[in-house]
Amino acid sequence: MSDEINHERRKFFGVAAMTIAAVELGMAGAAMAQSGQASAARLPDIKPGTHTSFAALKQIRAGVLEVGYAEAGPADGPAVLLLHGWPYDIHTYVDVAPLLAQAGYRVIVPYLRGYGTTHFLSPDTPRNGQQSAIAADMIALMDALGIEKAVLGGCDWGARTVNIMAALWPERCKAMVSVSGYLIGSQEINRKPLSPSAELAWWYQFYFATERGRLGYEENRRAFAKLIWQTASPTWKFDDATFERSAEAFDNPDHVAVVVDNYRWRLSLAEGERKYDAYEKRLAAGPKISVPTITLEGDANGAPHPQPAAYAGKFSGKYEHRTVSGGIGHNLPQEAPQAFAQAVMDVDRF
Repeated sequence: MSDEINHERRKFFGVAAMTIAAVELGMAGAAMAQSGQASAARLPDIKPGTHTSFAALKQIRAGVLEVGYAEAGPADGPAVLLLHGWPYDIHTYVDVAPLLAQAGYRVIVPYLRGYGTTHFLSPDTPRNGQQSAIAADMIALMDALGIEKAVLGGCDWGARTVNIMAALWPERCKAMVSVSGYLIGSQEINRKPLSPSAELAWWYQFYFATERGRLGYEENRRAFAKLIWQTASPTWKFDDATFERSAEAFDNPDHVAVVVDNYRWRLSLAEGERKYDAYEKRLAAGPKISVPTITLEGDANGAPHPQPAAYAGKFSGKYEHRTVSGGIGHNLPQEAPQAFAQAVMDVDRF
């Protein structure tokens, strides 16, 4: 990846379906952003599901990909990069992005490799889902967008990715918000068996290890994803329209290959690419993260996740953990957008 930074900023690209009041707040935030500072005020109350879509997506070549992404907020505002997980998509942040844009941030929400409108530039590039490959994609995206440094936020795969970016490229990370804390893994650690109850929670990882599982996911992407949504967020009452907006991202032709490779790589059933070996060696040591961090956890997360006390020591910089109450499950930014957006703004001022 190139270290050269293109400092040219792209023009403002707003979020669709904002209210008049939201636009007025956005204008005020944009004025504050002229000095490189976003609004310090607490965010207005927002009901999850207030926004249903982003404005028209953008596309940009970055590394081995053409990345599809949503952008909101002033082009010269401080940058925030928000990353989704599996089986979710950019709509994880459909309510978060407008809140941050109103506060004067330039918000970038990309589809990860294998999702939505993100595509590989070459048919010969391995459809690799290993953890460092996804993080390298996001550094390449920052380079392509001329973003030298950003506040990073992530959930699920996105949380693992921002953890890795902060660990390997701390100079590119101003601060970080990570749902479920420290998620950097290694193949060596994953070789060690867990308790039977813990293994049960990872049933889909073992399913994907088989050819039957790959075929099953290929044929039943939507039903599979909906089941994960329901078990990971047992009290989240999402409707069919909300689910379908995200499910369209799974129609990407590389989706199944990337997802299956991700989980097979974790179990050492897929080798990964040699060009990422040095990264994985560093990550296998469980590096501490020095950038300012807020970790978040929902009080009703039904997906496998570590307890906050288990990872608190992994953050050597200024650090805070927040548990978000109210029946909040695994997809925390979409279920509790105000809490997530507030954490982004707060960690930016650590």
